[in-house]
Amino acid sequence: MQTKVRYSTWEMLHWTRWETIGFFVFSTIAVLLYDILELTFLHVPWTPVALIGTAVAFMVGFQNNAAYGRIWEARKIWGGIVNTSRTWGMKTKDMVTNEHASIPVAEKELQEHRRVLVYRHIAWLTSLRHAMRQTKKWEAFELHRTNREWSKMIHIPEKVFSLEDDLFHYLEPEEWNYILSKKNRAAATLYLQSKHLRELKEQGLVWEFAFLELENVLEELFTLQGKSERIKNFPYPRQYATLSHLFVWIFLILLPFGIVPEFAKISENIFANTSLGWCFTYLAIPFCTIVSWVFHTMQRIGTVGENPFEGSANDVPISTIARGIEIDLRQLLDEDHKIIPKQFPEEYNVQM
Repeated sequence: MQTKVRYSTWEMLHWTRWETIGFFVFSTIAVLLYDILELTFLHVPWTPVALIGTAVAFMVGFQNNAAYGRIWEARKIWGGIVNTSRTWGMKTKDMVTNEHASIPVAEKELQEHRRVLVYRHIAWLTSLRHAMRQTKKWEAFELHRTNREWSKMIHIPEKVFSLEDDLFHYLEPEEWNYILSKKNRAAATLYLQSKHLRELKEQGLVWEFAFLELENVLEELFTLQGKSERIKNFPYPRQYATLSHLFVWIFLILLPFGIVPEFAKISENIFANTSLGWCFTYLAIPFCTIVSWVFHTMQRIGTVGENPFEGSANDVPISTIARGIEIDLRQLLDEDHKIIPKQFPEEYNVQM
């Protein structure tokens, strides 16, 4: 959903607070079982724990790289949408003219055609961002408690306003009904754009070469839409995500039973005759908690980054991008700044 402008350490700790508390409690139980109840058979050799940790580190690293790749590709796609949208606004403004018209029309009518083409493009952006916000079965962001807390704190535009209400501002009633009757609303909007261009060419208000140029822009928009839909509709392979989650938790469960005996050995061999000997074993508690937090947090970051339009703090800010394009295009039409909508506000230093 958004790109994080500033993400503090405190916010990260708050995001993972329940897991951190769980790691602390679990590590404390392991130490008490070993030291107080003397259940020394609860001892996992450090070598296999270290080997599992190494394998888990590679898998989590792979997951994070793949997730970042999906986010970066999505950002490049929407960067292309920004550039192509500006091209569309420029070309519609300069290519819809009376220069080759057999029967010239009034400038006011030309301006209305330009306005309709631009507004319909904004409707395309609106349809596309709403489509990208739809929840898929494999998207797991809302399944976690703190993620649901986050979703309640912010106001994602596509979850606050319906597509029907948003499109109403940019389309005529018959076009509004036509687009909403289709499953792929964004594609239907581009079909209407092409139909309008053909009608303008037949009237001579768009020169044939200009018609081809504008059709090429529509083709590029179709390409960018398809790329965005590909990321949305094709999930990160679940076998990797599931195994990564499973292996991380296996490692986290085994970790205290491998670390506590090692700290106990150090306590017996080095600090046995000092006043620090009795407490050194208990240093395994914060150590286990920190190591567990690092592995689990990295795995969780990769999980929330798998779907770059889902609604996490580090997603692509498609709402902000789309609204920025709208502002640019409507300013290009020389509209009164009072009727041009404002940019979506940042919430908790996050762009929507």
